[in-house]
Amino acid sequence: MSQVFHSKKVLITGAYGFTGQHLTPYLKEQGYKVFSLKADLLDKPALLDEISNIEPEYVVHLAAISFVAETDIDAIYKVNITGSLNLLDALVSYSSRPEKVILASSAAVYGKQVATVLNESLCPSPVDHYGCSKLAMEHLSRNYNSYFPIVITRPFNYTGLGHADSFLIPKIIKAYKQRQNCIELGSLDVSREFNDVRDICNIYHRLLTEMTGSMFCNICSSQTVSLMEIIQTMNNLSGYELEVKVNPELVRENEIKDLSGDVTKLNSIIDYKFEYSLMDTLQWMYKC
Repeated sequence: MSQVFHSKKVLITGAYGFTGQHLTPYLKEQGYKVFSLKADLLDKPALLDEISNIEPEYVVHLAAISFVAETDIDAIYKVNITGSLNLLDALVSYSSRPEKVILASSAAVYGKQVATVLNESLCPSPVDHYGCSKLAMEHLSRNYNSYFPIVITRPFNYTGLGHADSFLIPKIIKAYKQRQNCIELGSLDVSREFNDVRDICNIYHRLLTEMTGSMFCNICSSQTVSLMEIIQTMNNLSGYELEVKVNPELVRENEIKDLSGDVTKLNSIIDYKFEYSLMDTLQWMYKC
């Protein structure tokens, strides 16, 4: 694919977080002028000053407290809801409004569902504070649709180099890198999506440039893999077998065995073909 130099300005919040550290250089390679938000999302005057100086054509809002087990509940709601609204207020307040804003929500908004393939028509029912804060952000952001197009994304699990060890795949990779004797996990036969952050960056780029109007959609592949499959793949990749113990405290009651996102809506918008397999992702993370 030939490179197109847009020279348009993109403001990324959370640019130093996991997704942001990959999306920033990716968009720069595509020719965009990428700016990392420096202001605190809870500091409205600083937000307005910075945005007025940058005057971005596009905004990708990634900043959030994203670890579900975060114990500072007040901070989750302040950052994920109030911080998002402060950002939108600042974007409305300056004279040259953006052409498009992407707000990163989460598949956590679905919560517990009877369905095993989750589509956007389902009624959200989050079961933790993170999911609740993201759903509230989604609803409240619709008050700004008349000012600029807002694309709300609901990503399913994805990972890659630089992902924090508190998340499942990096935890497993770390155990192999350190040649640990054993690792404690939850249900080994549970299957979930584990997509590659490089695909996620490609999708964000295409959502910025290839569709118009406000909407929301899953970011998913519909491809699932079990934890046991991941362990077996890593055994082969690393050349040794890691003992796995099931920790009952990590096993969720009535957990759905196979759960994925419905990719139909995403494909109707950009018809994306995922480029990286799970083996690609695991090799990247293990060998770097």
